[in-house]
Amino acid sequence: MSSKHIYKISFFSQGKVYVLYARRVSQGGLYGFVEVEELIFGERSAVVVDPSEEKLKDEFAGVKKVFLPMHAILRIDEVEREGVAKITDPGNNVMQFPGPIYTPGGPSKGD
Repeated sequence: MSSKHIYKISFFSQGKVYVLYARRVSQGGLYGFVEVEELIFGERSAVVVDPSEEKLKDEFAGVKKVFLPMHAILRIDEVEREGVAKITDPGNNVMQFPGPIYTPGGPSKGD
């Protein structure tokens, strides 16, 4: 019996740290992007609702595939079970990689 892989993806977006869970993560056809498919949101009872997870659920409603820029990704972990998807402030010890790391066209001919 094969087990399904579950990935925890942490990345920067709009000055916040997003944490999502998904079943498929791959380097896709778009250069410099990671494809994330089959997003997982916890099925909670109607009595207990996590507002941050509900916000993410609404933001990604109807999304089949997310393309994340490589420089925005903090880490990708394979985990045993999904946790709570959330959006948090980055704190003092987390910084986004500075500047663009992909330059179109390479070095100029005058160099």
